[in-house]
Amino acid sequence: MEDREKVEGEETIEDEELVEEEESVEDEELNEEELLSRLEDELAEKEEELAKKEEEIKDLTDSLLRLRADFANYKRRIEKEKESTIAYALEGLMSDLLPILDNFERAMDSAEEKGGFYEGVNMIYEQLLEVLSNNGLQEIECVGKPFDPNLHHAVFTEESEEEEGTVLEAVQKGYLLKDKVIRPSMVKVAK
Repeated sequence: MEDREKVEGEETIEDEELVEEEESVEDEELNEEELLSRLEDELAEKEEELAKKEEEIKDLTDSLLRLRADFANYKRRIEKEKESTIAYALEGLMSDLLPILDNFERAMDSAEEKGGFYEGVNMIYEQLLEVLSNNGLQEIECVGKPFDPNLHHAVFTEESEEEEGTVLEAVQKGYLLKDKVIRPSMVKVAK
């Protein structure tokens, strides 16, 4: 009887072990499913984070490119302004010197004697013109050329054999500084 009880006890133990193993396998299956579900959720989250980070990188890259372009444009604009400032820095001084040039010419035109004093004044005048032309000042040539309202200021019109609109005489010389008109020529134009 003891043997029977022993066998029955062993069967019970074996049955319990089988039940435990089945439960363990079921738990493992549940755990694997749970684990797989969790891993899939984590993967989806990581993919979402990655997409956000990629979008952020794209935005930052675009922003950097725009900043670079803005800086390059700013640099170009500053260079252009600097060149313009340098090119036309003397405009005020040149404009102030133009009446002095006019007075030199009038004085030389009215000189009765063309002796040594005249030659000395003429040399100073030529030297002044050279310095001014080296700094970008140039006279507007106008006599015999067609009237250009951008370069000339018509003060008289006169009947003439010349073609209509031709400049006959410069009443006052005009000047350009580099390519900018700082004083238009006052001219007499053919009718």
